[in-house]
Parts: sequence; structure tokens; C-alpha cells
Amino acid sequence: MNTTPVSKVTTQAKETLAIIGLGYVGLPLAVEFGKQYDTIGFDIDSVRIQQLKDGLDRTREVEPELLAEATGLRFTDQLDELRTATTYIVTVPTPIDAFKTPDLSPLRGASRTVAGVLKPGDTVIYESTVYPGATEEVCVPILEEGSGLTFNLDFFVGYSPERINPGDKEHRVANILKGVARESVENKGTSKVLVLALAIVLGLMLGVFATFMAEFGSQVRQAMKKDAD
Repeated sequence: MNTTPVSKVTTQAKETLAIIGLGYVGLPLAVEFGKQYDTIGFDIDSVRIQQLKDGLDRTREVEPELLAEATGLRFTDQLDELRTATTYIVTVPTPIDAFKTPDLSPLRGASRTVAGVLKPGDTVIYESTVYPGATEEVCVPILEEGSGLTFNLDFFVGYSPERINPGDKEHRVANILKGVARESVENKGTSKVLVLALAIVLGLMLGVFATFMAEFGSQVRQAMKKDAD
């Protein structure tokens, strides 16, 4: 698994990246890539797309001046505009349903979207928070069925744990390390599955740690305030 700052990632000269989902995870990532590479920011929310084109991020994760710096980034809600991409990074949310289980509807929808434009040689990287096995068991079959292509022969799949802490203006996507795991024909047998599974477990651990630290900090502040009173 490789850990590299986004600012240090290198791509082929003519490669186009597509970020699927422009929430608090996807937009900062699209902006950083858009500073150096041809990048497509895709979202099904047409209002969101127009706001971003106007330089407004309603999540307040990315300031207008940073949006303006991403000269290689363009926003769209049109599927056909994704056809020029060779690498797709899926960053849609995975909310919890009424039974407190992951709702994978956005993830399935994003996978169907990518499947409709997937070409031989393309790579799909999932950054949405999921349970181990979801990438291979849920996403890959959708990609294969929708594209008519074969996983690990015609296209490749990877996973990168998202590490965005909403509202944190110090530890941003440009200066944090991100792990990326990708299955390949060289990873045979159980090792192939473990590569992605371990990356997903890493993402879950990071999420739990961030939640714990946020709650711990809140409890400390409350205790200090109570003592001060």
C-alpha cells in the first residue's frame, strides 16, 4: 500500500481524473488534483454543480480562492463528459439507515454511473467508507455488469481510505498522507483480497480514532468549563 501526499501524485501526461461525488471529501480532492491535472468533478446535484461553477462551496471546506486556483478542474452533472477520464475516484457518502447499517445506495449508484463510461485500461478507486469486502462484493459486480468488462483483465479497482476531518483547516488533503491499495493480477489467491480488505480496515480505524478524539476533546472542554465555573 502506497502513502503519498496528493500534491506528489504523478499521472500520465494526458490522463484525465474524475472525482465522483463532490461533498466534503470529494471536492477538496478534486481541487488539489485540478491544480496540476485535467480533472472532472462530477455530481448528480445540478444545483451543487452550478454553485461550484460560480465559485461557491456550501460545505465551506474549500474557499473561493482555492477553487479559482484549480485551473484544470471542471464541474459537470453530465455523464457523457466522464468518458474522457481514465481514473475514477468515488467519494460518495455511505450514510447509516434506520437499522444503523450502512446504506450503500449512493455507492451502488456511483458504481452504475462509472460502469456506463468504463473503458479497457481504466482504474476505479473507491474512497467511500465501507465495510471490508464491500468493494469486491458490491461494487465490482456492478462495474462488470454495466460495462461488459472483466475485473483485473479489462479494468482495475483500488481503495483509498478517506481522511478528511470536516472543518479542520490545518490538516487538509494537500498535506496529509493517503493510503491507496489496488488489486492486480500479481496479487493472487487470498492476498489479493487482503490488500483491499486491509486498506478498508485502515480506513475504518482512522474513522473510529477521529470520532474518539473529537468526543474526548469535547468531554475535556466541558470538564474544564465546569471547573472554571
